[in-house]
Amino acid sequence: MTLSRQFFIFVAVGLAAAVAHFGVLIGLVEAGGVAPAPATLAGYVAGGLVSYALNRRHTYASDRPHGEAGWRFTLVAGVGFLMTFASMSLLHDVLGLHYLPAQVLTTGAVLVWSFLAHKLFTFGKA
Repeated sequence: MTLSRQFFIFVAVGLAAAVAHFGVLIGLVEAGGVAPAPATLAGYVAGGLVSYALNRRHTYASDRPHGEAGWRFTLVAGVGFLMTFASMSLLHDVLGLHYLPAQVLTTGAVLVWSFLAHKLFTFGKA
């Protein structure tokens, strides 16, 4: 599969994961009264579950065993989790940007990190 096609599939999977992420984020902020930074972390976990399942099968067609791919995915996602928290804290809490545009900017930065890290580390050839 070409790199551009793989990235296109990754972005499509990312949209599905973003629906889960934003759904949890908005639900917790608007209905649950949770602050945006912690709410986005809960959303990140929900999106991560969707992302792992779909990327493993559709983006990278990985045959790496779940036990190995799982901890690798968790490590990459952990870095993305910290990037998400730092970015949302800066953009929303410090700079005062509304939480939804802040999340869109954050998602873009984490998208690039995640694609490359998963391609080379998580789901790459064993």
